[in-house]
Amino acid sequence: MSSLRTNPRTPARLRMATLVAVPVLAFSVACGGGDDSAGGAKKDDAIADVPDAPTAGAAKGGNKASTRPAGKSAFYDAQMKYVQCMRTKAGYKDFPDPTLSGYLDTTKIDELASRLGRNIGTKDGKDRLCIPAQQAAMMAEPKRDQQKDYESMLAHAKCMRDNGVSKFTNPTMSSGNAQPGGDPNPASPSIDPESPSYKQAREACKSKLLDGLEGRQ
Repeated sequence: MSSLRTNPRTPARLRMATLVAVPVLAFSVACGGGDDSAGGAKKDDAIADVPDAPTAGAAKGGNKASTRPAGKSAFYDAQMKYVQCMRTKAGYKDFPDPTLSGYLDTTKIDELASRLGRNIGTKDGKDRLCIPAQQAAMMAEPKRDQQKDYESMLAHAKCMRDNGVSKFTNPTMSSGNAQPGGDPNPASPSIDPESPSYKQAREACKSKLLDGLEGRQ
């Protein structure tokens, strides 16, 4: 992320993280927009929504913490090193702490980007100096339950369509890994993530996503 916030069409920017190392860590808000077509509605109607569950990101803490909270993991430590790189080498002194589970707080990152009027993009920092720390954090992420991730993203995709983003596609499973849904064609986006209808749907559906999945689709 050479500059603060990438192209608003988030699905493309989020999936950039998968090209770096591990496909499960993403750093931006998922994209979508209000449309009037029913594309992407696959066979989710037969699958119950995943119950709303609070994420560890709900715990609020100041951005000044530089030590690991009691009981936190090596993943948290690695993510804090990345955060510190973003604050120092990248020059974003208000870059937020990770959530207590170790995942980046994408909501606060987007708020920072909006406040600064710039894009954080792939979040690798100025001159890409924070890529090594970013990769180390990705490699330290605990193994995820791919089936649960898939079910969570499926419930989220259905919720987005139910709330007006009709082109929002379902996630898929590929080689045992959950792949996010979202815009049906990220290379030529048809969903506007800046539209009021998308923002309203995103707010209504964010609780469908398990901790660490926000920003993946």
